[in-house]
Amino acid sequence: MKKTILLALALVASASFSPVEAIKKKNKEVVFPAQPVVLNNSSDSLSYAAGISLTNGLIPYLIQQKVDTTMMADFIRGVREGVRSADSPKQKAYMAGLDIARQISERMVPGITTEFKDSPDSIVADLLYKGFIHALEGDSTIFTYDAAEKLFTQKRVADKLAKEEKLYGPNREAGEQFLKENAKKDSVIVLPSGLQYKVLVKGDGEVPLEDQKVQVNYEGRLVDGTVFDSSAVHGEKPAEFTPKQVIKGWTEALTMMPVGSKWQLYIPYYLAYGSRNSGKIQPYSALIFDVELVGIVKK
Repeated sequence: MKKTILLALALVASASFSPVEAIKKKNKEVVFPAQPVVLNNSSDSLSYAAGISLTNGLIPYLIQQKVDTTMMADFIRGVREGVRSADSPKQKAYMAGLDIARQISERMVPGITTEFKDSPDSIVADLLYKGFIHALEGDSTIFTYDAAEKLFTQKRVADKLAKEEKLYGPNREAGEQFLKENAKKDSVIVLPSGLQYKVLVKGDGEVPLEDQKVQVNYEGRLVDGTVFDSSAVHGEKPAEFTPKQVIKGWTEALTMMPVGSKWQLYIPYYLAYGSRNSGKIQPYSALIFDVELVGIVKK
């Protein structure tokens, strides 16, 4: 327990704050019992000073951990009990239980609740805690561990798909419909991968390899016309990268384009950002890019 306390304090040792002053201001009712301290030698003085030094940054750390610093008397009581029973296996187990309970309530339950939000199911915190305790107690009356793990995994996958369909299904369908109609145009070339493109300017330069750095001017739009990115907003010079560093639709197009070309790309979601959310780009978005291949950067 003592090592744990010291480690936590060391993480915030760079902060500068007087916990004593904070206690006086925030918790005026705290009265430190009169316990005379006798420092008989240099080691005594060093030890006492070290204890004071270890409180440096403690108050900001407690605030960060969402501890109510008006309850410092209770915190101090906990420290004293922890120090007195640091070598007690029973106390170590109890303190570990308190720490796990805090992690579950503050991090795990909110996280898993958010994960299942907008899905067909939701998390009931009280039953989650009961399942956790029963598993630790070896109670398999309702579920064995394997059965529970299987159910949870299946629900997690199914509910994730259902949630994505609910939130982003219309977005995916709009992209698919756009690409279906766009493919009918005479000027549009459709590749086996699903990538579509139209040649705006025909270049006659070298075609880059996927690991060659290229210079590109571009503008990206959603199928509703919303511009989400442009090389112009990043500076006057063309963007530089290798084709293998970008989304699959770009990689395929750039390794077909001669320098000097300008193409309009129509990229299905699975050759773009897929199920990822990327700024203004929602999951399962089909994208449109105007891409001008300015040149290849030679080594």
